[in-house]
Amino acid sequence: MRTVPKTTFSREEIQSLAQLSPFELKDKFIRLAGAAQEDQPGQKGTTARAMLNAGRGNPNWMATGPREAFYALGYFALEESRRVWTADNLGGMPERKGIAGRFASWVRRHPDLPGVEMLSTCVQYALTRWPFDKDAFVHELTDAVTGDNYPVPGRMLTHAEHIVRGYLSDELFDRQSPASELSLFATEGGTAAMCYVFDSLMKNGILHKGDKIALMTPVFTPYIEIPGLDTFEFEVVNVSASLFAETGVRQWRYPEEEVAKLADPAVKLLCLVNPSNPPSLALSERVSRQIQDIVAGPNPDLLIVTDDVYGTFVPGFRSIAADLPRNTLLVYSYSKHYGCTGWRLGVIGLHADNVVDEMIANFPQEQKDRLARRYGTLSLEPEKIRFIDRLVADSRSVALNHTAGLSLPQQTMMVLFSLFGLLDEGRAYKERIREIVHRRLGLLLEGAQMKISEDGRRAGYYVELDLLAEAERVHGKDFADFLEKNYEPVDPLFRLAEQTSVVLLGGGGFDGPEWSVRVSLANLDDLDYLKIGHHLREIFTDYASEWERSKAAG
Repeated sequence: MRTVPKTTFSREEIQSLAQLSPFELKDKFIRLAGAAQEDQPGQKGTTARAMLNAGRGNPNWMATGPREAFYALGYFALEESRRVWTADNLGGMPERKGIAGRFASWVRRHPDLPGVEMLSTCVQYALTRWPFDKDAFVHELTDAVTGDNYPVPGRMLTHAEHIVRGYLSDELFDRQSPASELSLFATEGGTAAMCYVFDSLMKNGILHKGDKIALMTPVFTPYIEIPGLDTFEFEVVNVSASLFAETGVRQWRYPEEEVAKLADPAVKLLCLVNPSNPPSLALSERVSRQIQDIVAGPNPDLLIVTDDVYGTFVPGFRSIAADLPRNTLLVYSYSKHYGCTGWRLGVIGLHADNVVDEMIANFPQEQKDRLARRYGTLSLEPEKIRFIDRLVADSRSVALNHTAGLSLPQQTMMVLFSLFGLLDEGRAYKERIREIVHRRLGLLLEGAQMKISEDGRRAGYYVELDLLAEAERVHGKDFADFLEKNYEPVDPLFRLAEQTSVVLLGGGGFDGPEWSVRVSLANLDDLDYLKIGHHLREIFTDYASEWERSKAAG
C-alpha cells in the first residue's frame, strides 16, 4: 500500500484558495508542482519528475500549410512593393491594376519557395467559389499582408468577410446557411469578441444592470465571472447539465426541466459554449429543438450568444446560430483548431435579420435620441446604424471608429486558415486533430480506470471528470460521503500538484460539480495522459486507504 503524505495545506487554507478563479488557482498549482520537481532531483540513471500541466487548453499542434502560404504571400507583397519604389529598404504600396496576372507569373517563377503551392491553391479556390474580381481579391491579400493601411471597412475586409462567412457556413452551419446573410466583425480573438458583445449590449440598452440572464453550465469561467462585475450585476439563471448515463457516470446533458427555465420572458440573454467547456459536448438535437420551441413561443426576444470555438471537433456540427439566426450572436475563434492562440483571431457574426436591430428600432423615442447622440458623429442617420456596426464603433469608444478593426495581417492569416480549412488538405488536417484528442482521452481513461458516457457529439478537446460520482461508482455512497465530510472538493488538485506534479483545474469554477476536474486533452503528449490517469487513480487509492483506516479506527 502506498504511504504518501496528504497535502501540506490545511483545510482552512484550501477553503480560502478555492475562492480564486480556477485559472488563477492554476498558477498556485504550477508553483506547487514546480516545487515538487525540485524536491525530486534526478538520481543516477533517472530524471527529475516532469510537470504535466493539463490545466490550459493551448494546443500543442499547429497548421503549418496556411502559415507557409502566409509567409510566401509576404514575399510576393514585398516584390510588389519594390515595383513602386526601389530604393534600399524603401518600397511603395502595391498597385492593384494587373496584380492577379503578376501573382500568377510570380507563382510560376518560384515553384520551390515553401508555401507557394498552398498559397496558389487557396487563391484559385477562392476565385472559383466566389465571383471575385481577380485583381481586387489578390490586391486585398497583398496589401493586407504588408499592414500598410488601416482596415477598410473597419468591420472586416470585403473579400475576407465573404471567405470567412463561407468557412463558417461549411464548418458551423453544416453547409446549410440561413437565408439571411451573416455579417462579420473580425476581432482580437474570441476573448475580445466576448468583451465587445457584453459592452455593446449594455451601451445600446438591450441589457441593463440587474437583468436576468441564463448560462448553460458547466461553462468557460469568464462567462460566469463577467455577469458579476459591477458593470453588469446580472441575475444569473443556471441551466445545469445534470443527467447521468448510469450510476457514477455523468452524461453532461441538460434535463428538459432545466432548459425550460429559458421560457421565462424575464430571461433576456442566454450564453452557451457549444461544444461545451469543459464537458466538451455539442448540444443535442433534443435541447436545440427545445430552445427553438421556446423562442417560437413564450420567449421570442431571447438573445443568444453562442461561443462555437470547438465546433470543428464534432462531425456534422450545427450551431444554434444556424437554427435561430434572428436571435443569435455567433462568436468563433480560430485559436484551438489551427493552434494559433498567439495570433488572436476571432469573429462576431450577426445575421442581417435579427432581433437586436428590431429591438433598437422599437425603442421609445427618448432612448432613440440617446443613441442618436452617441452615434451621431458617424452618420447623419445614426438610427440606421446596424448593431454589428455599433459593435465596431463601441470597440473604439465611438470617437475612434475611423481607426477600428483587426489588423490586416491578422485578417490575412484568418483568410488563409479559412481557405485551407475548405480544401481537401484542411479536411484531412481536421480529421487528424480530432483523432489526436480522442486518442488522448482514451489513454487518460485507461490510466484512471474511469468511465464516461458514450456520445457521438463529443468534441474531446477537454473532459470533465466527476470524482465524487466516480467514488460512488467504485466504492459506494459511504465512500463518497466520507470524501465530502473530510475534504475540500479541490483537495485532489492540491495532492496531484504536490505529490505528482500534475496540474488540473477544478470543475467547480466552471459551475460544474464541486468535486469534478477539468483535463485539457490538447496540450500534452499522448502518453502524458496515461500518466495523468495513473496519478489520478493513485490519489483515489490514497483516499480509499484513508477511508479504510478511519473505519478500522471508528
